[in-house]
Amino acid sequence: MEPKITVSTVVQNHEDVSLVERTVKLLFPDWDCKINLEEGEFPMEREAVNLSGSSQSLGVVMGHCIKNRILDTAFDAMTMNLKKNSTHFLLSRQAAYVGKVAFVVEEMPLGGIMEVRLQGEDLGLWLEQQTWHEGRHAVPRSLGDELRIEQDGTPVEWFDNKGRKTINLDQD
Repeated sequence: MEPKITVSTVVQNHEDVSLVERTVKLLFPDWDCKINLEEGEFPMEREAVNLSGSSQSLGVVMGHCIKNRILDTAFDAMTMNLKKNSTHFLLSRQAAYVGKVAFVVEEMPLGGIMEVRLQGEDLGLWLEQQTWHEGRHAVPRSLGDELRIEQDGTPVEWFDNKGRKTINLDQD
């Protein structure tokens, strides 16, 4: 069963609300967010506004992750803040605007972010299943394993500087 998905983003006073909405909908086409902001002319007089709404699926996000072969990165980023049956992660709006998925783990990028919150039973297992790929037969992954990325986004190296494997050495 799909978890409950909430997508939030902040529209700064210099940003075009309709462009931000269109960008979020590139990754979450069914994003249901009530937007009651009027377009105006620059410079805007309004304050930054938080937009938040629900989505029914991570399908587009996962499709990009499959296409770009970043399912392990997605698994790590999506589970980095997992607590019981909820988690949250950040996506770059600028990357979404050009049809890409980029997980934000440390520095805030130009162009803003989307915060995605997931809530549901057995969420860690569900995320593990959603990010599964054939390569996991050779390099098994599980929640909290030693192959995950660090909190600052630093990856675990699978090969040393001479190209020798550094993981699963006991299986050779």
